Amino acid sequence: MLKLFEDITEDLTDYENQVVKPIIIQGLELKRGKENAVTNKHIVEKLKEQGIKTSTPRVRKIIHDIRVNDTIPCLIATSSGYYISKDIEELDNYILSLTQRMFSIKEIRDSLRKQRDLLKCSK
Repeated sequence: MLKLFEDITEDLTDYENQVVKPIIIQGLELKRGKENAVTNKHIVEKLKEQGIKTSTPRVRKIIHDIRVNDTIPCLIATSSGYYISKDIEELDNYILSLTQRMFSIKEIRDSLRKQRDLLKCSK
């Protein structure tokens, strides 16, 4: 669970694990290649049509679980949506993008720590 985002990053419920996740897995397994990408919003809408109420943050949490547990290998996310890639160069570029975002977040964190310490000194 992430601090300040507890309501959307809490652990998956039994219902999400046993009902929602299998439906999402079934749908995502068909999304092979960039041309078949599916957005989070579309997933939520399709689930709603089946009488399943969820939200985009909870779908992200479920997909996070699917990805970190290797349930669907090579599932990537772009501005076009989620899809399975078997293209090594595409996967390498996605991994690089994740790494760059990770370092960018670290830079912000480090800067805020420095700014916080300056605030402490000015009191």
